[in-house]
Amino acid sequence: MKNAVFITGACRGTGYRIAEVFAQNGRSVIVTGRNGTDAAEAAEKLGSTYGVFAKGYECNIRNEQQVIDIFNDIDKNGVFVETVVLCAADLGFGTDPSKGMDFFSVPVEEFGRVFETNLVWNFTIVRQAALRMREKGKGSIVFISSNTAYRAIPNRSAYCASKGGINSLSKAIAVDLGKYGIRSNVVLPGTIKTARWEAMGSSAISGKLTPIGDISDFDDIANAVWYFGTDLSKNVTGSELIVDGGMASQLYPDYLNELIRKEQ
Repeated sequence: MKNAVFITGACRGTGYRIAEVFAQNGRSVIVTGRNGTDAAEAAEKLGSTYGVFAKGYECNIRNEQQVIDIFNDIDKNGVFVETVVLCAADLGFGTDPSKGMDFFSVPVEEFGRVFETNLVWNFTIVRQAALRMREKGKGSIVFISSNTAYRAIPNRSAYCASKGGINSLSKAIAVDLGKYGIRSNVVLPGTIKTARWEAMGSSAISGKLTPIGDISDFDDIANAVWYFGTDLSKNVTGSELIVDGGMASQLYPDYLNELIRKEQ
């Protein structure tokens, strides 16, 4: 039986790089996306590039039966999902990333959708994986959260709260499933150099705001996930790893002092 990593939101960007790191190390890879064609193409590329078993699935919120069917199909392929990485998320900024969700006008349905995606949907996936992990007596669950769970940003209340919920959910899972050899941990990125970040240009958050002088690239997040998702962290569960250039450690960025000095 092949041991695999199951990664949501892995068609591109951070999720795809995470899949690459596992594939480079000989792990079979299951990728999901909201578009089945994109997921299949990502899996085909991973399999042909790294010579591993790889398969892609369409996976959408509000469809637990689809999640069940996916894991049943994985079983039929003789694959055991030893590691689950919950990377897909609703970013909670509505239709305009520069404005986010206004507290006084955001529809409650849109607010709730963020929680449904980031918490309920993840729970359905984790449960199906954990049923198999329990039989094997081993497994690792890795949530991708955010440093905004602890340091809120404007007009993103649903997103920040849902990421805080992920942190708590992971700890609860660590307690409930530890006796079955199943671990659960969280990676908390800050700003990442995604295509959306690049498109924002000069308006994007830059490394000037971090103590280390840079924000994260895909490798920074993928390497943290590799640690939690493998036996490198075999005695670590219920833990969190912040990967944000030190942003969450400071009361305010030193760059603000520079701006203040210029104004004086």
